[in-house]
Amino acid sequence: MATGRTHRPATRSRGIPEATVARLPLYLRALTALSERSVPTVSSEELATAAGVNSAKLRKDFSYLGSYGTRGVGYDVEYLVYQISRELGLTQDWPVVIVGIGNLGAALANYGGFASRGFRVAALIDADPAMAGKPVAGMPVQHADELEKIITDNGVSIGVIATPAGAAQQVCERLVAAGVTSILNFAPTVLSVPDGVDVRKVDLSIELQILAFHEQRKAGEGAAAEAALAAERGSAVHVADAVEADAADADVDAPEADSAAASRKGPDGDVPAVMPA
Repeated sequence: MATGRTHRPATRSRGIPEATVARLPLYLRALTALSERSVPTVSSEELATAAGVNSAKLRKDFSYLGSYGTRGVGYDVEYLVYQISRELGLTQDWPVVIVGIGNLGAALANYGGFASRGFRVAALIDADPAMAGKPVAGMPVQHADELEKIITDNGVSIGVIATPAGAAQQVCERLVAAGVTSILNFAPTVLSVPDGVDVRKVDLSIELQILAFHEQRKAGEGAAAEAALAAERGSAVHVADAVEADAADADVDAPEADSAAASRKGPDGDVPAVMPA
């Protein structure tokens, strides 16, 4: 059983921008899918499409890893998987604790993707005494009183908070005091942490609100387009009505002109000659 934190990767001398770090898991997921299909090489364009980025950005990101590919061949899939996994620290075991085993916490505990990506769920922790000992995802839930001991015994440096918002900050402080330096926060609140502690927040309600904004904007754009089309149609109808009115006026004026012309004709229909004075 681990008792220390010897699993931390050595700090690399070259700096990698945070935006690039955020895209590395996308590349790794796409590359893993290619590897599972035994695809040996991939072009930057193909990989960029699979990852949902543009190829120029992908090539720039890979330059930070020291990987430039081979002209006319592309990138070696297996080597890139290794490079990105190493950079993300996934070539080693990362024990993780999940605190808050309600519906969300239980769903996270049952997620099968952690182990395949280098994350081992070391413990499930909940403050409810009634939950203690209950099996979730094949593991017994442990009471929150054991949190510090669990973290120390398992060498945990990553904690997942899935508690209600009101309990999240206190749980965060206990995790940090016990030695956790990275936190994935699912609670709908902002956590205050000291320097040296990294927090990633996942708030599903915020993501849904952002989607609602885009839906509303699309609906507004659609309504504006319909209004513009209706106005255009109305203008066309107005022009057509004006043309029709002009034509009707012309038809009314025509008999009057004919009558005037007839009055200038003689009894035989000839235009009378102008008599000299």
